[in-house]
Amino acid sequence: MLRNTPKPEFSGLEPHQVIVRPLITEKNHHKAERYNQYAFEVNPLATKADIKRAVEELFNVKVLWVNVQNRRGKPRRVRWRIGYTKAWKKAIVKLHPEYRINLY
Repeated sequence: MLRNTPKPEFSGLEPHQVIVRPLITEKNHHKAERYNQYAFEVNPLATKADIKRAVEELFNVKVLWVNVQNRRGKPRRVRWRIGYTKAWKKAIVKLHPEYRINLY
């Protein structure tokens, strides 16, 4: 182990508060089948350590790594007003090869 490796920090969220919903699309289905990667919408306050712990506890699997994306809200127009959809956080989780999550 490297000397200066930081310890994972937890935000204090419970596992059921971290994961908002699984993202089920054709692209994510392909990633799940081929690469054993699953995508979730997560709480914007959650860290990678929180997401890893939540997926492992809720689905009883072993997580190898977690990638996170902060998605900006898109502009949407209704008549003459311009509003924005909400900004959200997306997590892509890679599982150990002997584990699977059945979302369907």
